[in-house]
Amino acid sequence: MRWLVNMLFVLALASSLDAADWPQWLGPNRDGTSADTVSPWKEPPKVLWRQPVGEGHSSPIIARGFVFMIDRVPGENAERLSCWNADTGKKISSIQYERSAFSNPFGAGPRSTPIYDDGNVYALGVTARLSKTAVDADGQLTAIFNNDLLKEFNAKNLFFGVAQSMLLVDDRILTMVGGKGAGIVAFSKKDGATIWKTLDDTSSYASPILIEAAGQQQAVFLTHNGLVGLSPKNGEVFWTFPFKDKLSESSTTPVKIGEHLLASSVTLGSVLLKLTSKDGKPAIERVWDNADLSCYFSTPAPVGEHVYMITAGGNLLQPKLMLRCVEWKTGKTIWSKEDAGRYHAAILRTA
Repeated sequence: MRWLVNMLFVLALASSLDAADWPQWLGPNRDGTSADTVSPWKEPPKVLWRQPVGEGHSSPIIARGFVFMIDRVPGENAERLSCWNADTGKKISSIQYERSAFSNPFGAGPRSTPIYDDGNVYALGVTARLSKTAVDADGQLTAIFNNDLLKEFNAKNLFFGVAQSMLLVDDRILTMVGGKGAGIVAFSKKDGATIWKTLDDTSSYASPILIEAAGQQQAVFLTHNGLVGLSPKNGEVFWTFPFKDKLSESSTTPVKIGEHLLASSVTLGSVLLKLTSKDGKPAIERVWDNADLSCYFSTPAPVGEHVYMITAGGNLLQPKLMLRCVEWKTGKTIWSKEDAGRYHAAILRTA
């Protein structure tokens, strides 16, 4: 947990002005892959700068030479979006947004990662406040809207609060809300108005992705009930796959590998689905499932014929994390390494 600690920027992540932006959860393509080349470390990376931040779990994003991040305003029921100069770490501006009261043993700060798009930063707070903030050329911030989604859709917050990172597709924002008939909702990027809503599924902590399969653009969500593939244009549900975590703690992002989809949960392990079509519409077929491949928070990273995973075993209060190299077509572990970290170990792929 990041608890009133420092945000660090290291040479490996921000080595030059030419480095690619990292404008959303899991990077430009939402797959945990960076186009930058990072040589193997012979020693810990050099710290470029550090700045104090408030409580929260949200990741920073990088766009247009700025760093953006949301945190909790200390001592207040408010969250804050801040902007720093990516090269120097100088804080340029910040803006506060009110929220509903929230407390949790694992911290009361935001969990979701914001997303930058065309001069605006969109953020989803721990109490499902959907905000839009304009960013000018100098990094100054202006509030556009701050909508209370739980109130609007008569939905309940999750125990750990809202943690998913929203998906932007064309002119809309896609996210889980969880109210009756509003399991998944699309909002206008312009003004936050509802475009469409569908399903009764309760929300999860997992972030959605956008894929192309069976000749259709599909938004893929891992809800409380399972996997869902739907049209981002009108919310038409193409397919569903039951994948309900026994602890209701699904957190990892689904991963597209070729014409397949890999998903993981805390108690069910992992499942591989084949993306196909039936009666002219997108469909899925189960290829394999493996209860031993239980990712907690870490999203798997595919490389060639393999996928690298951080899996959790033993007591979930004191999990033993293992780094695994898995043959993704079969689910067979090729090699593994113990003591990979605790809950928060994650994998990113570089060129």
